[in-house]
Amino acid sequence: MKLHRPADSRGHVRTGWLDSRHTFSFGHFHDPDWMGFGPLRVINEDRVAPGAGFPSHGHANMEILSYVLEGALAHKDSHGGEGTLRPGELQWMGAGHGIEHSEFNASPDAPVHFLQIWIQPDRVNLPPGHAQRSFDGGDRRGRWALLASPDGADGSLAIRQQATLHGAWLGAAERVDVALAPDRRYWLQVARGDVRVDGEILSAGDALGWVDEASTLSLEGAGADIADILLFTLPR
Repeated sequence: MKLHRPADSRGHVRTGWLDSRHTFSFGHFHDPDWMGFGPLRVINEDRVAPGAGFPSHGHANMEILSYVLEGALAHKDSHGGEGTLRPGELQWMGAGHGIEHSEFNASPDAPVHFLQIWIQPDRVNLPPGHAQRSFDGGDRRGRWALLASPDGADGSLAIRQQATLHGAWLGAAERVDVALAPDRRYWLQVARGDVRVDGEILSAGDALGWVDEASTLSLEGAGADIADILLFTLPR
């Protein structure tokens, strides 16, 4: 079964400093048909005005990944995690048994554009944690690179779930394949640019999900700009 989630069907929240698109139900946006996808619970595409952001607030028992597309995002948490996240970097925060954190635009004059991703863990009430890693664009130009995994393989960030996150950058006509297995589920999120998936064009913000599929997909860059794509492999 293939699921379609077009960018323009997502929830939309706009305040004075935040413009946010919600792939799944979040906050005041509730859609019973889109409560998540397996343990993948949140993909919010956020644009935050210069100098603004999310003041300190709490989380528990959630794996939170932040992926910056443009600008810089400043992170600080109650367990000593601190840093500024820039394009090409991925940040993991394991909320564990409880953590307070803040996320602010690190620039006084330029917006920050990023994806906030929540994954439910397979173990609860563990100690909170934080890590941040830079991934060289050359390592994923025209091929998949492992960004997050259960065991931190190949320099990826370790997360507390039997799930992986791969990323690829595709220029025009550059291609990667995805082999789907029926004992796993898959979610493809287009972060930037355009990509052709077995003949279907997806643009930034569009997504596809697969459940109970056994096939090989072909993904190809389909625009003048680099397509930045994220692939989640999740428990069935």
